Amino acid sequence: MKKVLFILSELCTRDIDWLLAHGEPQEITQGTVLIHEGQPLNALYIVLDGILTVSVAGLGNREVAKIGCGEVLGEMSFVDGSPPSATVKAIEDSLVLAINQKKLSQKLEEDVLFALRFYQAITKFLSYRLRDTFQSFSMKESSKDQNNGLDDAENVMGGANLEMAKAKFERLIQGVKQGSTFA
Repeated sequence: MKKVLFILSELCTRDIDWLLAHGEPQEITQGTVLIHEGQPLNALYIVLDGILTVSVAGLGNREVAKIGCGEVLGEMSFVDGSPPSATVKAIEDSLVLAINQKKLSQKLEEDVLFALRFYQAITKFLSYRLRDTFQSFSMKESSKDQNNGLDDAENVMGGANLEMAKAKFERLIQGVKQGSTFA
């Protein structure tokens, strides 16, 4: 599931403009570690391009997931203040939008409606992820059908809301890339 679609489906145009104005595009070259397990995190990241791998030290640094365009990283650490529970490394050149946690916290404190929309989006996503985890355990299969999560997103968000979220995400990508030197 593309986390950003849950988030953007709840945010308004003014909120997207704030993310563009206060987010910092970061080019992550292949092999660079973006997030270190157990080390404090100072940003929430939206993956705009590229592929990153997620590994967990407790599992022998085994890869547990691949992250691509549309995923959000660091949301759990942002919500609960704990250090990341995994390491995230670029396996190809990637572009992320980094939203500074202090700036985001300040925005959430100052703009109650933004906070309502943001936390509602995070809550919906985390609920979806928990249900999906339970479902994957109940399937008793080692690999789940990978359809990029968009069929599931349509079931959860509804077709029209999903299309609006996709359009917002495309606007976010275009807004970042217009000011970026990323090729």
